[in-house]
Amino acid sequence: MKVCDIMTKNPIYVGPDTSVTDAKALMNKEKINKLPVLDKSNRLVGIVTKNDLQKADPSSASTLDIYELGYLLSKLKVEKVMVKNVVTVDCDEVIEEAARIMADKKIGCLPVLCEGILSGIITETDIFNAFVNMFGARHPGVRVTLEALEKPGELARITQALAEKNANIVSTVTTEGIDVSKRNVTIKVGNISLKEVESILNGCNVKILDIRETK
Repeated sequence: MKVCDIMTKNPIYVGPDTSVTDAKALMNKEKINKLPVLDKSNRLVGIVTKNDLQKADPSSASTLDIYELGYLLSKLKVEKVMVKNVVTVDCDEVIEEAARIMADKKIGCLPVLCEGILSGIITETDIFNAFVNMFGARHPGVRVTLEALEKPGELARITQALAEKNANIVSTVTTEGIDVSKRNVTIKVGNISLKEVESILNGCNVKILDIRETK
């Protein structure tokens, strides 16, 4: 799965000379928390978040009245509060790399570029939704996590044994385990009972770490 498959396409954006007041109003209207900032040549020059805009508000200790505060914010431009060194990702990048970048950089979104032009934005929510889909979380069935040897053909052997008993494999995800010679494999299957899955896997001589029915 690639970034372009799950990103929000044609994201709403603002210019650097947009006022903080207008940017806040736009976020509230569209129910979004992040706005890419494009210059007059449609070149990405920054990104501004709701948190950035909140930081621009005068301190509660300010002696200015509400009209003076409103006037000041209407004059303050997005370019003064936006993040300028924007981390981006290419539209053809795989989603796990986008997730790694966000995790490593501790950021909640990535503007997506296609040939240097802003074509979308990918957020933590997009990654979470992809995670849900990868695990088949919205499909009923039997979810089992097992410990398999880290060797060629091992996963094929296990899934073949399930398929021979008419199990419909909804998803398969592997992760590193504590033992480097083995991998943890999470499989979601349908058309078969928990007891049948357990019996098949016991016949494959693998260690079941967790097994449960999901709705």
